[in-house]
Amino acid sequence: MTEEEFLKQYNIHDFDVPLCTVDIAIFSLINNELHTLMVLREEHPFKDKWALPGGFIHLGEDDSTESAAHRTLRQKTGMKSAYLEQVKTVSSPKRDPRGWSLTVLYFALVDINQVKRVDTDKKSTWMPLSDLKQHGLAFDHNELIHTATKRLHAKATYTALPIELMPTEFTLTELQHVFEMILGRNLQAKAFRNRVLSANMVTETGNSKISGKRPAKLFKSTGVNREMFFNRPLME
Repeated sequence: MTEEEFLKQYNIHDFDVPLCTVDIAIFSLINNELHTLMVLREEHPFKDKWALPGGFIHLGEDDSTESAAHRTLRQKTGMKSAYLEQVKTVSSPKRDPRGWSLTVLYFALVDINQVKRVDTDKKSTWMPLSDLKQHGLAFDHNELIHTATKRLHAKATYTALPIELMPTEFTLTELQHVFEMILGRNLQAKAFRNRVLSANMVTETGNSKISGKRPAKLFKSTGVNREMFFNRPLME
């Protein structure tokens, strides 16, 4: 039998296949606190429970799991592009009561000012990370968010990645606050400033705003490399 003949008679449904989905932890900064976008499930299983945006891979539409993740991000936020990173593939016969399933977990970082839409019918909401523990989320999504948050924390120790959460212009103090929030510790202001400037992460815009009693210079991302590395990890 030739390969062509084999493929003509081959039927993928002769074998059990897992449920295949993508899930995205979409992080954004709202009122100086890290939030993630959650959607309310309208169908069983876990009807009326909050869950991460995501869903089944569309075989006729998605070229890859990343394509499926971008589609989901676009549908939920109206954004055609944003920082998106694959975190982990999670699989188990018990994570979904409908059957053996696997999901490819991603996280995305978005500037809330660039989000073009979020459902206003209470089926989607930005939820503070600090509130998630009190919610019994659908499936294993509490664990997925924890995993995505750990990846973001790790990346924040040695790359410029959290800058993706910032508005177009920001002060270095505001940027430091975001890093501190993600890392869960205070950073020495002078050392942080030196590492940010030496890494060529930001450039002055020529504008300023009042911060405290004096004007503070405004900066923007250089946009050279979203994963620009510090010369030494911030936690050292």
